[in-house]
Amino acid sequence: MSLVIPPLQLDGTRWDYQRTLIFGVLNVTPDSFSDGGRFIDLEAAIARGEALVAAGADALDTGGESTRPRSTPVDALEEKRRVLPVLEALSERVSVPLSVDTYKAEVARDAVSAGASIINDVSGGTLDEAMYSVAAETGALYIAGHLRGEPATMMDEVHFDDVVAEVEDELRQRLRRAVVAGLPPEKLWIDPGVGFGKGEDHSLTLIAATGRLREALGHPIMIGPSRKSFIGQLTGKGTAERVMGTAGAASVAIARGADALRLHDVAELHDAVVVADAIARAKVRAAGDPRTSAPRG
Repeated sequence: MSLVIPPLQLDGTRWDYQRTLIFGVLNVTPDSFSDGGRFIDLEAAIARGEALVAAGADALDTGGESTRPRSTPVDALEEKRRVLPVLEALSERVSVPLSVDTYKAEVARDAVSAGASIINDVSGGTLDEAMYSVAAETGALYIAGHLRGEPATMMDEVHFDDVVAEVEDELRQRLRRAVVAGLPPEKLWIDPGVGFGKGEDHSLTLIAATGRLREALGHPIMIGPSRKSFIGQLTGKGTAERVMGTAGAASVAIARGADALRLHDVAELHDAVVVADAIARAKVRAAGDPRTSAPRG
């Protein structure tokens, strides 16, 4: 029997987990691996956010620090300078929930005050344990990502004996700490961290294991395959040319039970998500599973 998760009320939006959600990526950094520097200007960032929503994004995930391998860390003050004005402006312009992509509790707290209702922490609290209490105190949805070490050094020593079992165990530990800090279980999601301190085979294996991780940990799962290096390794394509590769990875993640996808190219991938979701849900209905849906509109 597939895991059935109760609906979530978030910032006036109800998510019933009856279709795959899309988190549109909005990077306001000069050095993001995918679109660094394009949306540093406030008006450009606002326009991009509005375009992502118009294309079908169910939430906007705004980040002010690149988490690509060997990226240069920024302090909390600079990160807030980049993201807070964008969140404040978008909170007045769009109707979807806003997410902040940060591993710093200080940034997360101020981001929620600026309009975010989701904290997307790639480290799952390992880089700042105050993150759990901040998420609990603010009432934000907390997405616990899997990452060993820090973004700048995460690819220096990549080793797993059993990547799925180890990621599952380490995420379970982070979820327990989050609950102890006061986070209600319905406000907890997981992200296995595809591409974060993972080699090509690790990332492929984790996407294939989406359903296992969801069932074992008992929480909605977000997968972020968008433009990742493993797609480039498989296809030989540069970062900007990985849309079709991302579509392939996203479709498999949907088929394996992903509740949400984190995507840069929402306009280009929306229809692929719609079709993959409809096929996956039709298969679920045919099997008599209660986790059914109408297709995305």
